[in-house]
Amino acid sequence: MAVTAPCQGEGCRRRTAEGRSRRRTAATGRLCRPCREHLDAGLAELAHLYEECGRMLAGAAPGSLRERTTGGDLPGLPFNGAAADVRARMVSVLGSWSGLVAQERGFASPPRHVAALTAFLRRNGDWLAAHPAAAEATEEVARLVRAGRRAAFPEPARSIRLGACPEAGCSGSLTVAVRHSGDDSGQPVVCDAAPAHRWTSDQWSELSRTMDAGRAPGTAAPAPTERWLTAADIARLWHTPTGTVYRLASEQRWRRRNHAGRTYYNETDVRTCFDRRAAART
Repeated sequence: MAVTAPCQGEGCRRRTAEGRSRRRTAATGRLCRPCREHLDAGLAELAHLYEECGRMLAGAAPGSLRERTTGGDLPGLPFNGAAADVRARMVSVLGSWSGLVAQERGFASPPRHVAALTAFLRRNGDWLAAHPAAAEATEEVARLVRAGRRAAFPEPARSIRLGACPEAGCSGSLTVAVRHSGDDSGQPVVCDAAPAHRWTSDQWSELSRTMDAGRAPGTAAPAPTERWLTAADIARLWHTPTGTVYRLASEQRWRRRNHAGRTYYNETDVRTCFDRRAAART
């Protein structure tokens, strides 16, 4: 019988800090499946964040989805030191881990470009997940992702309107504050008319179903409301790396629409996808 042990990944380390037990590792590694998937998604997201930080150097407005443009930097714009620092750290940290993999596996080192480095590490992800330094790899990648989000999306918190409050007799609307601070902790979903009506973002799937049904017990049923969310909104409501959101949106063919240069995904498609993923893990 395969022997497993407590996971050493960054996600399970945070579970311990919250008073929860660590998950068990996969049979051949030092990481549980969620932490292994989180490492892969973090590496995928870093390639995207590196490009986003590059646009910040060029004076682009914050935002996760923008069209590429040709031409040089706009004149007279201040140098974005935070974005430059994060990009340099990405190259340094990812280069170090790639060097370790290449040396111990006898491979040629990849070019010191973030896209090449992340692709190389993802190809060797299973090997890295079984390495004695797997815990440090997950922590450093997670720190880079948080730093990259802070530098690439520095705008202050904004509120997303999610729909009418489902509590009986309440005429308020539910909102959630989205912060691009790199903090993965969930923000509460709060009613703007009655702050006592609040839910954690972990409860969003079940709450959303209640809203789609049109009522809480004992209330009249208004017509269901279609909700549309950005990739950043989805990442924070479901505590999922943005890289995973982009991958799932493509694989699962979520309905989408564009408005003012941003892409929004149909919340029902998103919720159905994450409900299936959660059921598969139980």
